[in-house]
Amino acid sequence: MLENYLPVLVFIALGLAFGLVPLFIGFVIAPHRPDSEKISPYECGFEPFEAARFKFDVRFYLVAILFIIFDLEVAFLFPWAVVLRDIPVLGIWAMVIFGLLLAIGFIYEWRKGALEWE
Repeated sequence: MLENYLPVLVFIALGLAFGLVPLFIGFVIAPHRPDSEKISPYECGFEPFEAARFKFDVRFYLVAILFIIFDLEVAFLFPWAVVLRDIPVLGIWAMVIFGLLLAIGFIYEWRKGALEWE
């Protein structure tokens, strides 16, 4: 029974070795000379403009929700479209209801102004 799992264990061991050995070598060989410039925070080469703990505008979250809605729609539409000729009428109606729910979410975000960018 163990001989069936031996290739899997070898694969896991090699994967760990290929991932951890370079990290260990880099940690051992790399020079450790931190100074104030190296460990200071920066934004694209500049000093930070404001604190890192500021609140994001709610529009960023609305755009993320909009992306998730349409990403899910596309992810579920492709397999459904592949078997469209083979599914019964109930499957078609289920997808129509799914599309309507996603359309309601889109209309809600449109009415709330999430698609308007200043």
